[in-house]
Amino acid sequence: MRFDYSKWRGPRPEDIEFIKQLMDMYRQILLQTGGDVDEALRWMEHFGEQYGFFNEQFGLEDFKKMLEQSGEAERTPGGYQVTPKGEKRIRQDSLNEIFSTLEAGQTGDHRTPTAGKGGERLSETRAYQFGDNLSDLDPLGTISNAVKRSGVDDLSVTEEDLSVFEQEHLSACATVLMVDISHSMILYGEDRITPAKKIALALVQLIQSRYPKDTLDVVLFGDDAAQVPLKDLLKIQAGPYHTNTRAGIQLARRILESRKGVNKQIFMITDGKPSAIREFGRLYKNPFGLDPKIVNKTLDEASQCRRKRITITTFMLATDPPLLDFVRKLTALNHGRIYETDPNNLGAYVFRDFVRNRRKRLH
Repeated sequence: MRFDYSKWRGPRPEDIEFIKQLMDMYRQILLQTGGDVDEALRWMEHFGEQYGFFNEQFGLEDFKKMLEQSGEAERTPGGYQVTPKGEKRIRQDSLNEIFSTLEAGQTGDHRTPTAGKGGERLSETRAYQFGDNLSDLDPLGTISNAVKRSGVDDLSVTEEDLSVFEQEHLSACATVLMVDISHSMILYGEDRITPAKKIALALVQLIQSRYPKDTLDVVLFGDDAAQVPLKDLLKIQAGPYHTNTRAGIQLARRILESRKGVNKQIFMITDGKPSAIREFGRLYKNPFGLDPKIVNKTLDEASQCRRKRITITTFMLATDPPLLDFVRKLTALNHGRIYETDPNNLGAYVFRDFVRNRRKRLH
């Protein structure tokens, strides 16, 4: 587990900002402990003593009471546990962080021939309504509304400023969220699993809040692939596994084939390197480089998804050129989309859309 903190120089307990910063720190630690509140509190106590943000005026016990009062954690006979409200708050924080730049509209086509919300963009605009697609924002209109409300010197954008383009109707979509839990997600001291969880939690919050009619399933893939409940996302950790991307896509495709409707998509969060496949019941693995047999079998699955009209959108957490080349090839074969992300800066992306053959840098 890695934490980078210096001496506490933030506000004091009497300040609201102090409480906000403590809660932000607690939620970040909770992500890294897999939702273990007691372990997160032990780390908070350690950092509080080391950097001086807990004292007689406001100590760990006061912080625990605040967690209970806020409804983000509850006391049990065995300790503390995160509540549904606490999980939702972490999902919302992740959504706010990721979607400060991410274009939600690239998550899939919910297109039908009837008029309504969310297909082909029209020239008319209107005020944002709950459930609207964030990619339909009219940026100039939104900024203009914000300037009128708050002025240039103290410019901030709130929900009431948002303006969106009118769209055709979007129908419900079936989505499978694939998360890589292989050892490479924490290899060489790099923490890619926490950014992966943030992206996954953000996508869950987005789909549940903006697209309530959509179905959403979660698949974890390491040596093999397994479907898990949504509630387990916060708890997932990388393990001593190879990366069987093929198995993950196969399971996701089978799940989607059982779903009704024509709009089906996969969101895959990975560092991009497939290193294993199952053959005749045995795990064939090669962690060194990109094995042609593993690569070709994985690419075949991407092509199979394309034939089934299942679009794969990949959130790529590594920047190694060979791995990027592989993911770009997979995405091109599938006619899908890719967000090339920096795990240390989730606000920066290069978006490649092989559906519409375009590329865009998001900051």
